[in-house]
Amino acid sequence: MNYWQKDEETMSIDEIKQLQLERLQSVLYRAYENVSFYKKKFNESNLSPDDCRKLSDISKFPFTYKNDLRDNYPYGMFAVPLRDIVRIHSSSGTTGKPTVVGYTKNDLENWKDLVARIMVAGGVSKNDIVHIAFTYGLFTGGFGLHYAAEHIGASVIPVSSGNTKRQIMIMQDYRSSVLVSTPSYALHIAETLEKLNLTKNDIHLKYALLGSEPWGEKIREEVEKKLGVIATDNYGLSEVMGPGVSGECIYKNGLHINEDHFYVEIIDPETGEVLPEGEKGELVITTLTREAMPLIRYRTRDITRLYRDNCPCGRRLIKMDKPSGRTDDMVIVNGVNVFPTQIEEVLKQFDETTPHYMVFLKKKGKLDMLEIDIEMTENLFFDEMKKQKEILEMVTERMFNVLGIKPKIKFVEPKSIERFEGKAKRIVDLRDE
Repeated sequence: MNYWQKDEETMSIDEIKQLQLERLQSVLYRAYENVSFYKKKFNESNLSPDDCRKLSDISKFPFTYKNDLRDNYPYGMFAVPLRDIVRIHSSSGTTGKPTVVGYTKNDLENWKDLVARIMVAGGVSKNDIVHIAFTYGLFTGGFGLHYAAEHIGASVIPVSSGNTKRQIMIMQDYRSSVLVSTPSYALHIAETLEKLNLTKNDIHLKYALLGSEPWGEKIREEVEKKLGVIATDNYGLSEVMGPGVSGECIYKNGLHINEDHFYVEIIDPETGEVLPEGEKGELVITTLTREAMPLIRYRTRDITRLYRDNCPCGRRLIKMDKPSGRTDDMVIVNGVNVFPTQIEEVLKQFDETTPHYMVFLKKKGKLDMLEIDIEMTENLFFDEMKKQKEILEMVTERMFNVLGIKPKIKFVEPKSIERFEGKAKRIVDLRDE
């Protein structure tokens, strides 16, 4: 059986719990002493790090939300001086200020080990050639898997995303054995293979590590069948660290959480009450070893459940189900997070459009497609076609800049989009139809 850090991955529950308590008490002290946000939050709740005497005491402490990170932009959540920060990643900041995350040298070493655990669990070894088709840049995914693969000793091809025919040529010529991408892009590669009259026998892939968006067993079956791989899921959040929080082993029956580095809870998203193991709710994560930016009870908004079983791989780490959805109204399109508020912000910039719109999520081949119907004003409706086309192009370009993906925009007549008395339902997901 292959492990990256066997002792840590096969600890008994008692050993894990003791280590978690020690690290939890330590991180609470570091957050309280070094991050003014946490000092204020704890004081407001009449709490001190000393109030955590057992693991369940963490439930007394306040949650951390994504907006807290934005409110403390850029470096307010850091627990170390900037001179000790060796890497900075951030979100795109399209809904306001970006969320900025920092890493110390030790954080990066831990990150490499944690992602290496997940890659080895998914079948990767030093003999592999890892083809990374994630976007590089401020996005954590590409770099997290890149450095972990090198850490294992594998060869890495940092292809990034796009130009699928070229990617297939590289897979053939360089003999890529591991694909790292979104599940949507893996399906797109499979579809492009068919268009080129090629099959899985014309490439050399053995494993696919897929993440960054929700996907189910139907997609797994198709990827495995058409690309000839064992496809595993992995999970992470850039705010917490990036990839490396959890991942499936080759038995594909739940994601092993690296719980020696992350303390996880499931809460009722409405009440905030901690739920028993096995019940479905919102995942909350506390970082146990992160130096640069410790997070206490970070609300992920992802819905899942936690459980323990006797996995054939021998790992004893607690597991989580694939997240089944989110508690907010964010949608993920080809791995990119899209919020309705982003669309509304764009529409505010154009006098020729109304605030009324509908979003349709569809499939174009194996990739997601975002279509947005927007009501135009009566003035634009009665204007000449040339003017309508100009505004349409401007709105499309602005949407692309804000969302990070290019939607198909269609102007519709005034008053033609349904009005809602209660909460508006503006997103229609047709991808499973």
